Amino acid sequence: MDENNGYFDNLSGTEPQSSTPAQNLNPEPEPAWRPVPPEKPQKAEKGSGKGLFLGGLVTGIAGALLVLGICYLGIYVQNIVESGKLAAEQEVGVDENSAINSSTLSKMQMLERTIDQYFYLHDVTDEEIQDGIYRGMLSALGDPYSEYYSAEELNALMEQTEGVYYGIGAYIGLDEATSLPKISGTIAGAPSEEVDLRANDLIYEVDGVSTYGMNLTEVVSLIKGPENTDVTLTIIREGASDYLEVSVTRRQVETPTVEYTMMEDNMAYIQLTEFDEVSISQFEQALASARSDGMKGLIMDLRANPGGSLNAVVEMARMILPKGMIVYTEDKNGKRSEYTCDGTKELDVPLVVLIDMNSASASEIMAGAIKDYKLGTLVGTTTFGKGIVQQIIPFRDGSAAKITISAYYTPQGNNIHGIGIEPDVVCEFDGEAYYGSEDRPDNQLEKAKEVLREKMR
Repeated sequence: MDENNGYFDNLSGTEPQSSTPAQNLNPEPEPAWRPVPPEKPQKAEKGSGKGLFLGGLVTGIAGALLVLGICYLGIYVQNIVESGKLAAEQEVGVDENSAINSSTLSKMQMLERTIDQYFYLHDVTDEEIQDGIYRGMLSALGDPYSEYYSAEELNALMEQTEGVYYGIGAYIGLDEATSLPKISGTIAGAPSEEVDLRANDLIYEVDGVSTYGMNLTEVVSLIKGPENTDVTLTIIREGASDYLEVSVTRRQVETPTVEYTMMEDNMAYIQLTEFDEVSISQFEQALASARSDGMKGLIMDLRANPGGSLNAVVEMARMILPKGMIVYTEDKNGKRSEYTCDGTKELDVPLVVLIDMNSASASEIMAGAIKDYKLGTLVGTTTFGKGIVQQIIPFRDGSAAKITISAYYTPQGNNIHGIGIEPDVVCEFDGEAYYGSEDRPDNQLEKAKEVLREKMR
């Protein structure tokens, strides 16, 4: 797989080449979070706002996707590959050995006539039935990361990678335990943060429509809408005695990706909210600023980072890793693609990396490589565990299919799919203390500082 053709979908957000932003559900949720950075950011290009994090009890896919202002969708659309046009574009005759043969075509026509004759609730267009057929084929894979995009949906997804969105400013993923969408993180200063939506809040309904069993694209289409209009989310939050009705006004949201702050004792803090193409230059500038400010140690915050672009995480890893393998992928035929580092920019100060259950996909690539090389100490809780890669394959009519195409492995050959990466120092997030005080005390960040001070001696 060509480096520019892969992406990680936080249930994944994905993103096209030269785009920015990144790439999963029923009763009972979790508190939310995204810790506030220690001080106002200094010098980082387009760095933005606070992060909110909480190791929630419900396991879900973080990766999240921005809802029109929610990018990861997590994961993001990355690199739409022209080579993918081949499959569904050639006109072929009916193959009786195929799943789509004369018998299935005949049955689909019977079903269409049955719908025309009997379906009562509303009129159904030919286009809606056709889209349903395509979605059904992808749904038959049983893979929450593979799905069909109509031309309109693909265009909207591509527009979200421009770095500016119209929506509520939250990352959306799917919670596997409940099959409901969940908030995996919020953008500082965005509408979602202003109404106190929290990471691990489960989205039970959008404007009264149940989200159970929907894929992320369908959920996003319900949440997005015109600027300055309201959307009501019915939320399930752990600790709440009943459903919460939260009304959010949609508006333009800018997506932050990198934030830099110099803390006490010359400890630099760099928070990465996604791995997008724009993140590469922002991360490079943040590192340069930290060095010029006298950095003696670095805390890299990957909490609630749903992932993003394969190219972005590889390029950013090359700025800190020693010489050797960063990550490699293998497809269904065993074809292996390797991504390596020459080691010329290896980080020369002690490093601590903050991770949690919503650190997914590309975040796990970075954390996994750092752990395998023993370059830094991982603090927090076990990561999400997404070790597969998706690719968006477009068709001539403007539609596309997103397909899982390979698995990825850390430098030591570990595939963390469904497992995650364990921290070296376990530290559960204290959400009660964080949300119970205006000062927003972040116990995980304080533990990271403590570990880094020891390493700096």
